[in-house]
Amino acid sequence: MNHTITAALGALALAACATPAPDSAAPEQPAPVADAPVAPGYEATGLLAKTLPELSAALASGETTSVALTQAYLARIEAIDRAGPRLQSVIAINPDALAQAEASDARRAAGQALGPLDGLPILLKDNIESLDPMATTAGSLALAANITGRDSPLVAGLRAEGAVILGKTNLSQWANFRSNNSISGWSSVGGQVRNPHMLDRSPCGSSSGTGAAVAASLAAGGVGTETNGSIICPSNVNGLVGFKPTVGLIPQEDIVPISPSQDTAGPMTKTVTGAALMMNAMDAGETDYTAALSPEALKGKRLGVLRASVGDNPDIIARFEASLEAMRALGAEIVEIEESDVPGEFWAASLLLLQYEFKDSLNAYLAAAAPGVAARTLSDVIAFNAANADTELALFNQDLFTASDELGPLTDQAYLDARALVQSAARENGIDLLLKEYDVDALVSPSGPVSPRVDPINGDVWPAWAGAGYLAAVAGYPHLTVPMGEVHGIPLGVSFMGGKDADAALLAYGYAYEQATLLRPEPKYLETAEDRPEIAAAMQR
Repeated sequence: MNHTITAALGALALAACATPAPDSAAPEQPAPVADAPVAPGYEATGLLAKTLPELSAALASGETTSVALTQAYLARIEAIDRAGPRLQSVIAINPDALAQAEASDARRAAGQALGPLDGLPILLKDNIESLDPMATTAGSLALAANITGRDSPLVAGLRAEGAVILGKTNLSQWANFRSNNSISGWSSVGGQVRNPHMLDRSPCGSSSGTGAAVAASLAAGGVGTETNGSIICPSNVNGLVGFKPTVGLIPQEDIVPISPSQDTAGPMTKTVTGAALMMNAMDAGETDYTAALSPEALKGKRLGVLRASVGDNPDIIARFEASLEAMRALGAEIVEIEESDVPGEFWAASLLLLQYEFKDSLNAYLAAAAPGVAARTLSDVIAFNAANADTELALFNQDLFTASDELGPLTDQAYLDARALVQSAARENGIDLLLKEYDVDALVSPSGPVSPRVDPINGDVWPAWAGAGYLAAVAGYPHLTVPMGEVHGIPLGVSFMGGKDADAALLAYGYAYEQATLLRPEPKYLETAEDRPEIAAAMQR
């Protein structure tokens, strides 16, 4: 759930199925460089290259069957996740997936399809429980026996609409809340997730496996979880649409927790429409998230640019400015917001809040874990890691665990003060204030920096951060990222953030932008940046 704990909290430490819009609406993009070839045999073709809505239509028309689609995904996982580039994005395959696909085909043949997701294979991040015979491990061997036989509510919602639960995805272990020196996308159960666009680049986390798998066309869609950036960041660097909904819209029961005040699951897909369709199943409420999707959704809207979050990387600036021009061409008014600070004590307080809530919520989760799980408290997990240091602590320590375990209950005044401070800074004195003072409908910014290399020696070493997703994360407010291009083959996204329960509106804004630009890049499976011709030419003199 939590990559940008290291990045937004780096500040803690340091201080596709759509029709393109007319040419008149298309912004001028940065000049392209010579393209790099796709690594042979790895690119998705045919049905597997399609988006979730296109696959739904293919099932409805009889172009394919759920069994055929599921078998194709299983073969592709074997070919490029277990072999080939070895993405290591899928941690477990559901042995019941083909039986679920057969049941879907039988329903459809009887004219009883359950909805647009019926028969579509979906991957779940491996901190989300399902009743299928798969453990929910959070990437830790301490939970290797955690087969609970119960669906989290969001999985029950997907299952009720006929989705095939294909398997579980790898993640940053314990959702990246174990160490300040962690490596995004690494777990002792699944190893290191690889970014399919450039294999030595970080897939970001903690929903790294979901991001890499969906980008690599290993499933029709995937579910990630976020505490602070863990849906947005991997979507950003893997070239996906990622949506973090308002906290509470999707129930968090039966998901390995970090912070009840910030945790939420959300969809990660190739398109905004796909994300909206998944939200319809995952949210038990009455909202139809597809209803407002329109190419005209940005017309007359005022968008506030969080200028201080753009950073100084010229490549990010160029692509972000092109995105703003696209939004203007769609009828949006762009409003500059030059200052959007948080109190100096915000960062320390936000970490303290997570540490308090992590200990309390994880202890409660472990107490109700499967009978085979020996670790029943955070203290037990710390002891397990120490006893199995060659696997669990092979690359980094557990300082966040130990610091959290030393804290008291949620009645401590220190916790209450920290929660009040950070929530007021992110809500009434943050997003709510900016929306009101500048009279804007949403806030926009880059979704993050250009992904760095995976560094198992130093841990995550990110460039200067771009984006302000921490505000939406701490506030518990919705946040959508949509692809806005790439830099030397590494994807970048643009973010739309709004107030509480503005979820459907943000999806509509992102949809309009997506339809006008269609900037989602396909993975190239390059080994390193030196495989790009323009970089090779510069490096080899």
